[in-house]
Amino acid sequence: MKYMCVEWVHDFSDEPVKIYSEIDDERYETRKVELFKDGTYGYAYENIDIGKTGLGEIPFPEDLNEINDNPEFKAMEITKEDFEKVWFKIQNK
Repeated sequence: MKYMCVEWVHDFSDEPVKIYSEIDDERYETRKVELFKDGTYGYAYENIDIGKTGLGEIPFPEDLNEINDNPEFKAMEITKEDFEKVWFKIQNK
């Protein structure tokens, strides 16, 4: 598994500003957390979608430059521990 965090700089009130993803060996999301400007969040795993968050239907890019080439985005790999902290926090709200 790989773990990613993508920051999205924008002015849309209904889109996330930070996205955390757990990625399997085929580059598909298995768990995702989306954080919004107003402090709300959504998350998804398996066949469960909370809020308007859903797992991606296409593989996550292997080269983060595909994301980072757009100045609105900053994608980085994070540790499993960092992902689990976010996952645990939203699960216990």
